[in-house]
This record gives sequence, C-alpha cells and structure tokens, in this order.
Amino acid sequence: MKNKFSPVQKKSLTKEQALQKLRHYCAYQERSHAEVVQKLWDLGVRKSDHDEILATLIQDDYLNEERFAKAFAGGKFRMKSWGRKKILYALKEKKVSEYNIRKAMKEIDEDDYRNVLKDLAEKKYKDLKGEQYLVRKKKTFDYLLQKGFEPELINEVLSTITGKTNS
Repeated sequence: MKNKFSPVQKKSLTKEQALQKLRHYCAYQERSHAEVVQKLWDLGVRKSDHDEILATLIQDDYLNEERFAKAFAGGKFRMKSWGRKKILYALKEKKVSEYNIRKAMKEIDEDDYRNVLKDLAEKKYKDLKGEQYLVRKKKTFDYLLQKGFEPELINEVLSTITGKTNS
C-alpha cells in the first residue's frame, strides 16, 4: 500500500540518457565532480551507474577537476574580486582536491592580486570619507577580509593608503 505522504517516485533514466544530459550539463560550464554527482542523484540515476558515467565523462574530457578549479579560481578573482582565502574555502566546499586547489591558486598572478586588493581598499576607504579615521580603517579592513584577502596583506595596503591620506 502506498503512503499518501511518500514522495513521488522519479522515473529512472537509462545510463545513456543520463550521460547525454550530463554531457550537456558539463559542456555548458566547467563543473566539479561533486556537482556532477549531485546532478546524478537529482536525475534519479541508480548509484550502481554513477562510477561508470563519471568515468565516461572524464575519459571524454567533459569533466576535469583541475580545469574546473583553475576556471573557478580565475573567474572568482577576475569577475568578483575574491581573495585567495574565499576562493580556497569555496573550492573546499565543492570538494576539490588539495592538489587541484594548489594548482588553481597558482593561476592568480601575485602583482594582479596586490593591485586588485589595493584598488578595492582605496575605493572602500574613499567611500567612507565621512567616518572617523579608525572607524574608516576598520570598516575597510573588515570589507577586504570578507572578500577573502589575507589580514597581513590588508594591513600592508591599509598602512600605505592611510599613510598618504589622513583625511
């Protein structure tokens, strides 16, 4: 007897149907292995078929964790101005391996990183013109920390900014 409160049973896809959907899913944008596994569950694919489907996607180069990590890190840095710490935690959340996280972090050029941090700090500090000096400095620090930049780098940049403008 079926319980009226039980969830509706999804019709299971064949291995080939699931593979087609996942090829499209992975071709649209880079995906982590964890995202693809979650998609397999969402599609109602039997657990016994997961490994074979994942292996096929990797073999056909639709799924590549290193490529995903590099694209993710580069994109978040360039488009959203995220710092290394925020990128690192986001990659860990997506269950990317330590090895691939290290490779992805090397994609971020040190000079570009420091320039982005400096630009963000100057803009935020300037936006807080009406605030008292220490409040202004603290709010700028907190903002940059939330963006994922390292405290020691933030202090370094803030001391150069506040050193040249004490208004």
